[in-house]
Amino acid sequence: MKKINFKKSEISNDFSQNIGYSSNYSKKLVNDLLDCMIENICNSDLKLKNFGSFKIISKSKRIGRNPKTKEEFIIQSRKSLKFTPSKGFLNLLNDN
Repeated sequence: MKKINFKKSEISNDFSQNIGYSSNYSKKLVNDLLDCMIENICNSDLKLKNFGSFKIISKSKRIGRNPKTKEEFIIQSRKSLKFTPSKGFLNLLNDN
């Protein structure tokens, strides 16, 4: 079974082992990539060709329930992130 959750350090170690970059350069590369993605998503939608798009959506305030106690509480309005994969990415997933 393949691992589902990754740490940034695991991704940078994978870069340094498979591509041959130094570990410090790989860490900087991963951090810069994620910082760039976060900055672009915060400013507007981010679309990565042949991968997908990230979009900020607003969720309004609503009533939630604790499934165990059936106690109701208010879930405050918030922003959330929506990822939509590209058609090419979906085709790759469905072919395997």
